[in-house]
Amino acid sequence: MEIFLSMRDIFNFAIRIEEDGEAFYREAAKAAKDLNVKGIFVQLASEEIKHREKFESMRSKIGEDRPHETYDGEYFAYLKDHIDGKVIFTGEGKDKLRTVLDSPLKALEFAIEREIDSITYYQEMRSFLQEKYHKEIEEIIKEERNHFLKLSDVKKRFQEA
Repeated sequence: MEIFLSMRDIFNFAIRIEEDGEAFYREAAKAAKDLNVKGIFVQLASEEIKHREKFESMRSKIGEDRPHETYDGEYFAYLKDHIDGKVIFTGEGKDKLRTVLDSPLKALEFAIEREIDSITYYQEMRSFLQEKYHKEIEEIIKEERNHFLKLSDVKKRFQEA
């Protein structure tokens, strides 16, 4: 079965990731005692807002491109299956969030894991998108990689201090 995902739905999910990321980084900044760690979380929260705005702008430039379904509800069932568990503030992620905010190192590691999850998700989704949308999905991946690199750098400096 070959399903092409809607780029609009990918952008909707990217926007949700950015909103949840901003909320996490704001909570992590409040909890952080180390000024350098607090600073990176504040910066990343601001960047999540910019990313969300970028994705909203990109989404506004595309039309509705709902894939063909072989039966009613197939597309949404498929999309839900791939999205479940990838958003920070649901289920298990919400429980883990409460425990990681007690430690700057754990918060950094959690944030790094979420960025890796996002990169992996978008890389996987790329194969289900029509080729005309590959450039847009690569832009999303690039933004997530930048966060991963920043967080990894802060974690390294934090561990060396």
